[in-house]
This record gives sequence, structure tokens and C-alpha cells, in this order.
Amino acid sequence: MTSPAACSNQAASDPTYTLNYDEPVYAASEGLSTVIVEREAPGGQAGQSAAIENYLGFPKGLSGSDLTQRAMAQVTRFGAELVLAQNVAGFEARGPVHAVLFDGSGEIEARSLIVATGVAYRRLEATGLDELNGRGVYYGVDASEASQCEGDDVYIVGAANSAGQAALNLSRFARRVVLVVRAGALDATMSQYLVQRITSSPVIEVRYRSEIVEARGDGHLESLTIADRDSSGTEEVSTSWLFVFIGASPRTGWLGPGVVRDRLGFVVTGPDLLAPAHAGCWPLARAPLALETSVPGVFAAGDVRLDSMKRVASAVGEGAMSVYLVHRYLATI
Repeated sequence: MTSPAACSNQAASDPTYTLNYDEPVYAASEGLSTVIVEREAPGGQAGQSAAIENYLGFPKGLSGSDLTQRAMAQVTRFGAELVLAQNVAGFEARGPVHAVLFDGSGEIEARSLIVATGVAYRRLEATGLDELNGRGVYYGVDASEASQCEGDDVYIVGAANSAGQAALNLSRFARRVVLVVRAGALDATMSQYLVQRITSSPVIEVRYRSEIVEARGDGHLESLTIADRDSSGTEEVSTSWLFVFIGASPRTGWLGPGVVRDRLGFVVTGPDLLAPAHAGCWPLARAPLALETSVPGVFAAGDVRLDSMKRVASAVGEGAMSVYLVHRYLATI
């Protein structure tokens, strides 16, 4: 989750810190001293994706786990150090130095920081779901869970690409996959190639204008209650599997009030900092760099950033761009 990298024209005591994997690949490959501090499993939400099929260079697609393992191999090959099971709990600006504070004790200081902490799954509000979380109710899905669904009826909540990818992956094993969607169509929130494959699959059923309102089970999920949003009627269905993909929230609470964010917690960067809504938050005479936050020298890349594309390829591109911007920033101080 956290990675320090000393820029090649700086001493090793003047590191730059990033929080993800694509940034360390570019930083370390340029000879920067890099450390990645990982709170949970590597790869974040992308690392839990069942199948990524629209990433350039992989015509047959690959799993998020596979992509993450490749990224880890790259960063270690370039000399980056991995520190696992550490949580970043706070941030302090100390003049030209930025400090990343660890939960409990410990800190790392740097002249520049790249925030790429990604997002966390939003919880589905329905009676009984919290009690069955991890016992038939799951946020995201991995390959092992998919194979365990063989011959079963599986329900998925969500209408974005992650839900569509999960539906297609689970349809390889399950007897039936039911996609529960609050809206009346998929086209507005899901890539067209996924919509076409889902609607043409004999295994996948889409229930539009519907939502899960209750889950039941004695120690494990046994049934769901689905409400029709138009008629207000309900139906109870038997199932042992519910996978939820209803969006995610950014992991930015640790940044504190100094880094400007929108009402949902996404980090505001670049020209958006000069908008009337954020008047006075940028402290320097020069304009902020493209991915720079309201604290000079602190950058944000990927899903954590306001108005990012929420795609693996765009996050990787922003990671490369952020390292370039770090060089530009360090050249000015």
C-alpha cells in the first residue's frame, strides 16, 4: 500500500512514496529506492477481479490475481522492498517533508508522496447480510469461490463491469447466474462487450428494477428476498451464494483535512483545485501539476482520484504519469 522511492537525482534520504503497484514499477525501474507497505492482499480491487479482458496485451484476458502477481514480480525484480500487514493511519505535512504515519507506531518521511490507495467495496444495506458476510455473502469473487459454485444457483448484485465480469466467470461453473440490477438497463454502466455476452448467455438471467432486501440462513446463506421496485412485490429464492458489486469508497480518511476531497472522499487534483468550489485551497503562485493534490508534492493516481476512469489501464497510465510529475516537482524545490 505504501511505497517510498528516492528519485535518481536525489539522495536516498529524500524518498518519494507511492501507494500501489504500478507506480513502484516505474519508480524502481528508473533506479529509485522503493518500498511497498501492504495492508491487505496485494492488488486491491483489481487483484480480486475474476477476469480482466480489456487490458492491452492480454487478448485472452487474465485474472486480477495473475496481474497482481506479475506486478509484484516486476517491482521486486527492480529492487523494491515489500512490507506486508502494515496499515497507513495518517499523514502530516512538515514543511517540505511529507510524513506517512503507520498504525500503532512508525513513520516514513519523504519529499513527495503518491497516493494510490484505491477504493473499498460499499456494503449492501439489507436485513441479515452482515451476519452472513463470508458465509455465502461475499464482496467480490475469486477463482476458488467461483469453482465452489458448480451446479448451484448464484445471485450477483451490481450493474458495472466488475459485476458483469463476475457473472461471466461464475456462469462457467454455476447452473444459473442471476444478476440483480436496480436500473432498467445495463448499457449506461457496463461496457458493451460485457452486455452482449451477458444477454446472449443461456446461463445468465438479468432481473431489472430489482433489489435484495433480506438474506436468511442458519450459519450460512440459504435464501434471499428480492423486491420488485415497480410493483413493490417480493419473492423469496433459495441460494447459497450472493456476490455484491455495488461500487466502492476511496480509502482517504488517513489523509486528514489538508488534502482536499469531495463529499465522497475522492481526492481533488490538478486544475480542479482552481475551481470556485475550492477557492483558496492551492497555496502556491504556480498552477498545480496534473495529478497534484492541494498539498504541493503530494499526488493522487488511480481510483482514489476524483473523476478517474475506474479502469485498470487508466490507473496504470496515471501511475506512470505520477512518477514523471514527481520528477518535475522535485526539480522545483
